Amino acid sequence: MNIVKAVTVCMGGLLFGALVLINGQALAADTKIAVIDMQQVMSTSVAGKKAQDSLKQKAESLQASLKKDEEGLVAMQSEAEKKGAAWSDSVKKEKLAAFQKKGQEFEEKKRDAQQQLNKLQEQQVKPVVKKIEEVVAKIAADHGYAVVLNRNIGTVVLYATAEVDISNKVIAELDKVMK
Repeated sequence: MNIVKAVTVCMGGLLFGALVLINGQALAADTKIAVIDMQQVMSTSVAGKKAQDSLKQKAESLQASLKKDEEGLVAMQSEAEKKGAAWSDSVKKEKLAAFQKKGQEFEEKKRDAQQQLNKLQEQQVKPVVKKIEEVVAKIAADHGYAVVLNRNIGTVVLYATAEVDISNKVIAELDKVMK
């Protein structure tokens, strides 16, 4: 008698599991999913290009300034290697102190440059990304997408057909709303 109960409970559990699986598959079949290529949107849309160009120009400007300082450090090091043997101990100490001071100033300038770039990114790129998110939400609502995945970051999208890629729709809508 206990075996019959155990088999009945087991069969009931299997039947329940099968029903849940079938319902889950039916639900998944009705779910519309889209993908977006955020890199493409940022590099192709007017607002994205403008933000990236602004960042690029600032980065190049800061890099040019840092390059001059770096060349000065290299020149100081080269001078020490060439003439160091002829210098007195006091001159060596003086040159070493100057080199260390210039090295610290260089590191401070690098940190400051990174902070400037981070601040500029916050000012230029973040508002564009926020607007992209709004545009994606609108397109998803308009077209009935339950999920929109970013094909670049954080998710693993191994394959997506062109029909589910809404990047071009997002770019067109973003260009309209960001004029």
